[in-house]
Amino acid sequence: MSLRDKVRAARHALPWLVEGWLDGPDAAETARRAARLARQGQRVTAGYFSPHGLPAATIVAAYRDFAWRARDGGVDACLSVKAPKLDFDRATLGAIAALGLPLVFDAHGPELADATQTVAADLGAGVVLPARWQRSLADAATWRDRPGRIRVVKGEWPHPHDDPADRGAAFLTLIERLAGREAPVGVATHDPALAGQALALLSASGTPCELELLRGLPRRRCEAVARRAGVPVRLYLPFGGGWWSYAVDSALERPYLPLWWLRDRVGY
Repeated sequence: MSLRDKVRAARHALPWLVEGWLDGPDAAETARRAARLARQGQRVTAGYFSPHGLPAATIVAAYRDFAWRARDGGVDACLSVKAPKLDFDRATLGAIAALGLPLVFDAHGPELADATQTVAADLGAGVVLPARWQRSLADAATWRDRPGRIRVVKGEWPHPHDDPADRGAAFLTLIERLAGREAPVGVATHDPALAGQALALLSASGTPCELELLRGLPRRRCEAVARRAGVPVRLYLPFGGGWWSYAVDSALERPYLPLWWLRDRVGY
């Protein structure tokens, strides 16, 4: 094996090694953090990142623990769930939906979209629509008049046939399709300019909206955009033992993060 191949193999192995070394924040720690944010006027979404091979009952128990603690702490909280991790099992996902907090199913690869949206519709939950998927425009029409929350993201996984050259433009086109909706739309982006345009479109149409940001990524400039627009911020709090492998993998994919942090701090 060449040195280049060894480096590539080590890069892809590192996130999964970290999963075995580090424990992610648990439900109790995440609920405490959510309560602190609630006292500052912020809303949260809690998403469980399960390690490989974790039993479904353990995942449900983690969501139940967080939900109970969040309610006790007066937190405006949503739950975000990865249905493929639970094999789209209706009984298991229904147990999470029965916890009584608003529920959104995360998006995964395009090949899993139909199964994810079917179970979400069955349970009265919301969905994530990736703007880079051409199918999301049709999905927006399907979900527009349903009561579940919608979170719009640029998208982590490319569309296999038509990945847009301009993801920002695709994002705004999808937002335009949802403008006028009565149920909430979450604008999930750390791009301040894109966030401002999307929030303005939704606000002008009377659609209830929020800016959704991931804890751990730069967010000062985006929070300032939300404040100027008079729109609440909802912070995504990942928890569970699978979080660190995801975080390390994302950091390796984004070598520009230090510069991003600097730009966010100095405000340009």
